[in-house]
Amino acid sequence: MELTSSARRFSGTRDADGMAVASFVLGLAGLLVMNIVLGPVAIVLAGLALWRGTARRGRALLGLALGVADLVVLATLVVGNGMVVWSPGG
Repeated sequence: MELTSSARRFSGTRDADGMAVASFVLGLAGLLVMNIVLGPVAIVLAGLALWRGTARRGRALLGLALGVADLVVLATLVVGNGMVVWSPGG
């Protein structure tokens, strides 16, 4: 069974929308845990979603910004503590 061109276009946009939402969620979660992994994944997913022409452009841009923020938090922790571990008490 072969999909028609409109069905392919819909599923491609739907995939890109899912990537935009996933990048936002992973970027947000990366601010709290595993920012060394979740930050770059959020950046890649946001870039792919924007490249594929997502309808959720704002969400993809937020995912991209949060992914970059994850890496900034990681760099700050490494410079400040000399390691990747952090605790709320300081």
